[in-house]
Amino acid sequence: MSMNPLHFLVADESKGVRAFLQQLLEGYGFDQNGIRMVSTPESALQAAAEFKPDFLVTDWFPDASLSGIDLYKQVKETNPRCRLALLSKEITPQHEAEAKAAGSRFLLVKPFTAVQLKDEIKKALTALTAERPDLVTRLNAVMAAPPRPRAIVPPSAALPIMNKLKPGDHVIYGNKEETIDYVVLRGGELIAHLHSKAGFVPVEKLRKA
Repeated sequence: MSMNPLHFLVADESKGVRAFLQQLLEGYGFDQNGIRMVSTPESALQAAAEFKPDFLVTDWFPDASLSGIDLYKQVKETNPRCRLALLSKEITPQHEAEAKAAGSRFLLVKPFTAVQLKDEIKKALTALTAERPDLVTRLNAVMAAPPRPRAIVPPSAALPIMNKLKPGDHVIYGNKEETIDYVVLRGGELIAHLHSKAGFVPVEKLRKA
C-alpha cells in the first residue's frame, strides 16, 4: 500500500533530475499524487500555492529572476512547515552560508551520483521524524519498507561491467556526442539519462566519446 505522509515539490530544469527524484520518492513508498515536478522557480511558486509542499527540493537557479532560496522564502509564507533541500552546479562559501541561513537540509553539487542523492534524501527524511511527531509512525513505516521494484538502484555494483559510465561522462549515442546526467538500474537493465534527451536509453547503446 502506498503511503503519502508528505507532499514533495521538486523544481529543476533537468528532466533527468526530476525523473530521478520521482523514482526515488516513489521507491520509498510515497504516493505519486503527493509528488509534483516542475522545471522553473516560477512554476514551482504557482504549484506551491495549491499543492502546499512539506518538502521543497530545488535547483539554485542562479540566473533566474527567482532563485531557489527566494522561492523557498515565498513558499514558507503560505506553508511555514515546508523544508528545503538545494541542488547546485556550483557551491561557494556564499552558497553554503545562504543555504545554512535558510535551514536547507542539504546542498548537493551537480552532477551527483545515485548513492549521494539517495543518502541525502534518506537523512533528511529521518531527521524530519524528530520534528513532526504527527508523522513519525507513517514516516518510519515508509523508511523501513523495502524499496519498490521501480525504485532507483544505486548503480555502483553494475558500473564496473559497463565501462564505469557515470554522471558527467561524454558518450556517443546515435552518432552524436551526449553527456550523461544519471545512470540507474531498472528492471535488471542499466539505463542512462542523457542531458539533451527525454527519458532513458540502454547503456549498452552508448560508447565513450
